[in-house]
Amino acid sequence: MRAAPTILHLDMDAFFAAAEQASKPSLRGKPVIVGGLGPRGVVATASYEARRFGARSAMPMAQARRLCPNGAYLVPRFGFYRSISEQVMELLGRLSPLVEPLSLDEAFVDLEAGGVAWDAQSAREAGQRLRADIRAVTGLTGSVGLAGSKMLAKIASEEAKPDGLRLIEPGTERDMLAPMPVRTLPGVGPATGEHLRRAGMTTVADLAEAGEDELVRLLGKAHGASLHRMALGRDDRPVVAERDTKSVSVEDTFDVDLHDRVRVMNEVGRLADRCVQRLRASGHSGRTIVLKVRRYDFSTLTRSETLRGPTDDPAVVREAAGRLLDSVDTTGGVRLLGVGVSGLADFTQEDLFAQAAGEREPVEEAAAEEKADPAAPEQAQPADPAERHWPAGHDVHHREFGPGWVQGSGVGRVTVRFETPTSKAPGRVRTFRVDDPDLAPSEPLPLVAGPGETGDAEDQASSSSSPASRPKSRSEPGRGSGAAMSRP
Repeated sequence: MRAAPTILHLDMDAFFAAAEQASKPSLRGKPVIVGGLGPRGVVATASYEARRFGARSAMPMAQARRLCPNGAYLVPRFGFYRSISEQVMELLGRLSPLVEPLSLDEAFVDLEAGGVAWDAQSAREAGQRLRADIRAVTGLTGSVGLAGSKMLAKIASEEAKPDGLRLIEPGTERDMLAPMPVRTLPGVGPATGEHLRRAGMTTVADLAEAGEDELVRLLGKAHGASLHRMALGRDDRPVVAERDTKSVSVEDTFDVDLHDRVRVMNEVGRLADRCVQRLRASGHSGRTIVLKVRRYDFSTLTRSETLRGPTDDPAVVREAAGRLLDSVDTTGGVRLLGVGVSGLADFTQEDLFAQAAGEREPVEEAAAEEKADPAAPEQAQPADPAERHWPAGHDVHHREFGPGWVQGSGVGRVTVRFETPTSKAPGRVRTFRVDDPDLAPSEPLPLVAGPGETGDAEDQASSSSSPASRPKSRSEPGRGSGAAMSRP
């Protein structure tokens, strides 16, 4: 525990939804829900306007629609959110070399290590500057908590929401925590909270008064002792700049249960390829392949296989995942599939299996033959325009009307609102055929206008943003409404 509140916790306010509102003037001040739009979709983030109706993160999308029928429901643009996160993390890096990201929109910062704070006043000033810089660079707001420990800083940022700053003076921790519900403390979920309630403990003060021995008796040695320390406001965990990645995984929830075994196998292969892409992007390889299958009755099975050495070869991962699937009974249907790789390393061991090597050679030979064939096209032909998918909320550009975003699509039509983040008023709405040759997906526009940039979509119809002004990462195309959503 520190004698000064020099640990900062930043939490962006309703990050995904706020980014969508900032990029779409017509949605500002209105309820916005971001998540999977299929029948099994889950809310990733709800704006504060939507939360007034009861919508919240991790809620089934169908329930959110019942609670907030007039909200705007959008498919996530993770590449867009990631580009904004990179800008925010860069600002945090200017404060200190010790920045511990927890997610795209949340991080701890050790202000003392950066030499920017040493007491309450300097810490408050650093927090206020950070909030101002985030708004200037991204156009979004974040809440800041300052305290002498990570646990208290996180609690403080939650108390400061939305768009606020809360500082907990050292020495006041126990008085501040005492009346709070036990669920305030990290690690106390619904089950533990109910267990403590039955024992007559509903506030943090109750936990402190119960004593360590009683909590150990109720919850076990490790959990009970840890909970008692937190109830007393004690937390000496340091801010860690680099956290080792333990695993990489992807999963999808399907709108309709999969019954065809061939379709299930194809989906596992596709997930294996996506998992390897993420694995390579993180600079890792892995030894243990994990398959996750959730069946029609919500029973979840996990199977794993450990290889002789680490790999990032998609053929090897596909093979291993396929073997694991062979041991799972999918009779009755599958609602979720996932493929992961753990036991990570920063090197690879080639040719783990002869059959995998045998598969790679024909693929490489075919690729070489295609490249050598003078009659082969230089690049793949674009998909049939009639088959193009227009996810709600994603960016588009029309040859005549300029940049806009998809409000919705169906029955062969797509509705687009033409506006930009800097438009002074909500833009016009127009409807096109889904195969309109003048309409195409586009990259997100920056949320904050640069010098000399105009705010009207019509003014930008004949020009596109320069690469330097665009977000670093291209937004990921929406893959149907059944994609699994994780909480931000």
